[in-house]
Amino acid sequence: MPELPEVETMRRGIAAIAGSTIAAAVRVPCQRRPILIHPRPAALSRRLVGRTVAEVGRLGKRVVLRLDSGDRLIFEPRMTGLVLVADPPSQEHLRFRLDLAGGPIKHVWYWDRRGLGSVRLINEKQLADQLGSRKLGPDALVLTAEELSNRLGSSRRAIKVALLDQRAVAGIGNLYASEILHLARVHPAKRCDLLTATQWQAIHVRMLEVLHDAILHEGSTLSDGTYRNALNQSGGYQNQHRVYDRAGEPCRHCQTTQILRIVQAQRATFYCPTCQSKRQKAELEHG
Repeated sequence: MPELPEVETMRRGIAAIAGSTIAAAVRVPCQRRPILIHPRPAALSRRLVGRTVAEVGRLGKRVVLRLDSGDRLIFEPRMTGLVLVADPPSQEHLRFRLDLAGGPIKHVWYWDRRGLGSVRLINEKQLADQLGSRKLGPDALVLTAEELSNRLGSSRRAIKVALLDQRAVAGIGNLYASEILHLARVHPAKRCDLLTATQWQAIHVRMLEVLHDAILHEGSTLSDGTYRNALNQSGGYQNQHRVYDRAGEPCRHCQTTQILRIVQAQRATFYCPTCQSKRQKAELEHG
């Protein structure tokens, strides 16, 4: 966390700053683990103050502000980062603040409890080098079924692990990969090169369904309560989870088998062994 739906919710929450002018860029004093803010405060302020926010975008799991200078200010939340326009969950984990003029939003805050995220200002060449097509795959919301199959279909990796590869497809993380595969009726350990065309189609259909639905519900706030939208409010998609963090509970589809938890590539995976049997073909009908 946060993944594509949560970051897209953050982006939409601050979208109204487009057209505003940056009045100040402040690294907030914090006694917690320092996050990466680049460049140093004085240089950052020189390049930001007086610039207009031309566009509020997203690259995978990052919120990206395109400035009239061509530079990009990138918020990368990683595990516990939040981009906010309202009072943050706590003062001691505030890391960075933008003051804005000429628009409806006066401040944008970056808050990070664990301090694993970053705030970086980069130019267009750096953007291409660091987050271009050789580093980051197509966004999961625009990727076609054919592109998905072409990018992953020859891999011998388990499909759940492959879906987390940001070079192949950008935005999907651990939570939503489990949800997508459950709805597609695909076993998370099934090798990519053994999946049928029907299964790839099912994965693509369910990928779009899950991600759009999660965005509609403004993301998932898990039991630790960390993720919040830009107004410091909980998301709602956690109430729609079918398998994630539901180990030991009856499957909501077959209602007969308990959800299992396994570990793949050091990440927890949740699935139903009946609905997602390795021998079972994908189903496109709704569960």
